[in-house]
Amino acid sequence: MTSGHLLAEAGKYEENLIKDRRYLHSHPETGFDLSETLKYVKAELTAMGYEPQECGKAGLTVTVGGKKPGKVFLIRGDMDALPIKEEADVAFAADNGKMHACGHDMHAAMMLGAARLLKAHEDEINGTVKLMFQPAEEIFEGAKDMIDAGILKNPDVDAALMIHVAAGLPLPAGTVVVCDGGVSAPAADYFKIKVQGKGCHGSMPNAGVDPITVAAQIITALQEIHARELALSDEAVLTIGTIHAGLAANVIPDTVEMSGTIRTFDEDVRTLVKTRMEEIVKSIGTAFRADAQVIHGKGCPVLDNDADLSACTVRYLQELLGPQRAFTQGQLTARSDRKSPKVSGSEDFAYVSQEVPSIMLALAAGHPDKGYCFPQHHPKVKFDEEVLAQGSAVYVYTAMRWLEEHQ
Repeated sequence: MTSGHLLAEAGKYEENLIKDRRYLHSHPETGFDLSETLKYVKAELTAMGYEPQECGKAGLTVTVGGKKPGKVFLIRGDMDALPIKEEADVAFAADNGKMHACGHDMHAAMMLGAARLLKAHEDEINGTVKLMFQPAEEIFEGAKDMIDAGILKNPDVDAALMIHVAAGLPLPAGTVVVCDGGVSAPAADYFKIKVQGKGCHGSMPNAGVDPITVAAQIITALQEIHARELALSDEAVLTIGTIHAGLAANVIPDTVEMSGTIRTFDEDVRTLVKTRMEEIVKSIGTAFRADAQVIHGKGCPVLDNDADLSACTVRYLQELLGPQRAFTQGQLTARSDRKSPKVSGSEDFAYVSQEVPSIMLALAAGHPDKGYCFPQHHPKVKFDEEVLAQGSAVYVYTAMRWLEEHQ
């Protein structure tokens, strides 16, 4: 299988890819509630000759190859949408109050395309390719759920790859940016802070304990973690996004509830911030006669890219696409007159990266000059379907070349 032949073969499936993508786009589902999505993906895989296996709450997996001895390479595509009402100007827009505003419909369609290509070349695979169709990425729960259900076992996975489409990048559609070795996406942690005071009439604050003033002290104090307890190189963001308290202007309420998120690029910094949050919140509550506590919620660790896999992947993709359409983040920065900022969005493929050597790719799927001017998670975002065939080929070529070189 040559790179040129694979690209041409992937292009022959463009009609199927667009059909798959548009069905998934117009039937978005969120979290683990993916009944229609799973039904569609399972039917398509079955028609190709696969026997899809359920994995976890709403995941699917198939394997292909295994006729020749070798290692196992995993490719992953997520399938869930967001609770956003679509405003994109496309004929197949969703009308159920949900939207594939992050491009997971593109990912799932490209995975189906990869499945078709891999089945056609099954006898050439030096080892096994495992496909991971994942739910609940947007809530950072799907990857861990599938790992707990055994996605990385039986057969044991040796390396893993994910692709994320990116709208609005100032790069030609179909350009692939390979993450360098190291952290490419921060850890994400969500939390709630509950402050229990004692309600009373607003004209007699001495008769109660005002949780609102306690909450104000907590908000101010938490910013001191970043300002005075972290080094210049310790990148972190702590955001309070919601505050709920009270129902009347002349009444001091019993409680305040806040929620927010933490983003960190280092696991030690992540632990420090969470620990200091707990200490600060509890101490301020005590100082002002209230009970205050932090309740940590869902999240995911940092996404750590394997340096050797990064070097292999960019080499494979330059074979497939040419040197002007595939490069690492570092090479992209070197071509620009300004430093590219780190990605601040988190990604629950991070759980996979903590278990096996992994790599994350960004696939440019819409140039601003062509009208793809909105970022992900926007109700008007659009993605360029011309990249679907190429994305399928990227999945397949990377997996097969890595298996070939790592027998």
